Amino acid sequence: MPNIASAKKRVRTAAKKTAINHSRKTRIRGFVRKVEEAIAAGDQKAALAALKAAEPEIMRGVAKGTVHKNTGSRKVSRLTKRVAKLNK
Repeated sequence: MPNIASAKKRVRTAAKKTAINHSRKTRIRGFVRKVEEAIAAGDQKAALAALKAAEPEIMRGVAKGTVHKNTGSRKVSRLTKRVAKLNK
């Protein structure tokens, strides 16, 4: 346990930040799951709609520092490619 006031505050702020990052990552996973479910069902219209909702959510995670920039771009790119394949 920290004894110094600033160290106590860092513990509190770290706990808050961890909770926020955890909820944000969970939210991103939920949006990605919706896209994957639509892809699995073969429903291109639903997959496109889900992708349009998921992309800003992933990029918001990138902007807030929860997800690394390359990770966010990679996720969006791979999902987009999979949705495009449904057309063929």
